[in-house]
Amino acid sequence: MKILMVCLGNICRSPLAEGILQKKAAELGLDWQVDSAGTNGYHTGETPHRLSQKVARLHGIDISRQRARDFVPEDFERFDKIYAMAGDVISDIQYRAGKKFNPSKTDLIMNEVHPGKNEDIPDPWYGTEPDYHAVFEMLDEATDAIIKKYSIVNEKNA
Repeated sequence: MKILMVCLGNICRSPLAEGILQKKAAELGLDWQVDSAGTNGYHTGETPHRLSQKVARLHGIDISRQRARDFVPEDFERFDKIYAMAGDVISDIQYRAGKKFNPSKTDLIMNEVHPGKNEDIPDPWYGTEPDYHAVFEMLDEATDAIIKKYSIVNEKNA
């Protein structure tokens, strides 16, 4: 299973989602590849936001080695599933991907928890540390749902 997490700058939400899902998959012995990207390119090459790193560390997750990268159309060829953190990110993905956009591979991450509600993970960029904790909790719940959904699928295909 290859999963890509996408937000705007790839320094707040998607690095947390990547780190949380990587840790859970590894603990379960799942051979999954998890990555993250951003759609605005403002932070390419940067490490995750200091508060994203702090909140991750408090949960035993080290995301300090991650570097922000741009979402590219070829990500649709490399990944089985692409999760956007918010509706505007899906629009950006669709625009950037052009003809390579595949709606069957793309969804809002919170739709795994509340199907069809199209809830956004709020961007904590301008917020305070409690906002990053709230984002972590939402992503923790969503990644649990992803693990449950796709590890069952993988067991059936094994």
